[in-house]
Amino acid sequence: QVQLVESGGGLVQAGDSLRLSCAASGRTFSSYVMAWVRQAPGKERESVAAIRWSNGNTYYADSVKGRFTISRDNAKNTVYLQMNSLKTEDTAVYYCAAGQTAYGVMSLRNYDAWGQGTQVTVSS
Repeated sequence: QVQLVESGGGLVQAGDSLRLSCAASGRTFSSYVMAWVRQAPGKERESVAAIRWSNGNTYYADSVKGRFTISRDNAKNTVYLQMNSLKTEDTAVYYCAAGQTAYGVMSLRNYDAWGQGTQVTVSS
């Protein structure tokens, strides 16, 4: 199936911005939901943003709403996560994920394909 490769993580200060990219290759589906999922050490994975390939509709977790923006570039088969006003609590490994929609858009149960993850560290 689809292969996903994230990039763009790094170490930033609180209040800074960062843009993550996820390049997809291999077989893709127009019906896929693409998402950014984060996981801090010792914590459960959390879907922070999702986008439908088919129509571009976006969805956000309350914790990032108003600060993060997910977008797509169909020609490049790439999904982005623009993160503004970063907080220390945003520190986590961020994964790009993809899957066919079978549950609520933000449900982790949708996702069969995962990237390797990229570390985002926000210092105070």
